Amino acid sequence: MTASYPTPTETVEAEIEIKKSRFIARAAKVTERAAALAFVEQAKRDFPDARHHCWAYLLGDPDSAASAAMNDAGEPSGTAGKPILNVIQHKGVGDVVVVVIRYFGGIKLGAGGLVRAYSGAAQAAMSILPLAQARPVEAVELSLDFAKEQLLRHWAEQHEAELLQVDYGEQVQLRLSVPQDALDELGVFCAAQGVTRRS
Repeated sequence: MTASYPTPTETVEAEIEIKKSRFIARAAKVTERAAALAFVEQAKRDFPDARHHCWAYLLGDPDSAASAAMNDAGEPSGTAGKPILNVIQHKGVGDVVVVVIRYFGGIKLGAGGLVRAYSGAAQAAMSILPLAQARPVEAVELSLDFAKEQLLRHWAEQHEAELLQVDYGEQVQLRLSVPQDALDELGVFCAAQGVTRRS
């Protein structure tokens, strides 16, 4: 069993200014790559005139991350994404994405200055980020009859499973994020109710 680890409970935003450049950092909880990238895209829509939208994310247990990625988004290599990821790793937080939006103030900071600025912005957001202990989860895809959907939704609520996606066709296709310690119980429920697990 994987140990629990701290994850964000809400989205925060912090801003610092260095030599007239504004650095706006946003941090939020994400449990999959697609959600992290969607969060970055939202930041680009919210700040379309910013020069850079640099980011990093870490999924899963920070001591043995399932996935981590970073992007310098046009800044010199290693001066933005890596410092942001380093702050996340140092804080020991999992299932988190941090985007730092930069408005250039006309004064070049140099590579060392950029590293300090992006680290500082990420640190500012991470320091105000509310955290809670997360139970390790697994994404599960299920197929079931319409008549069983309410039963499954009730089961999910009782076991702190999160509904990620629902598609209606000949059957209901559900995607759930299920705490790993509830997977055996989900198996029992599926067998009893004739629900098919697709993953």
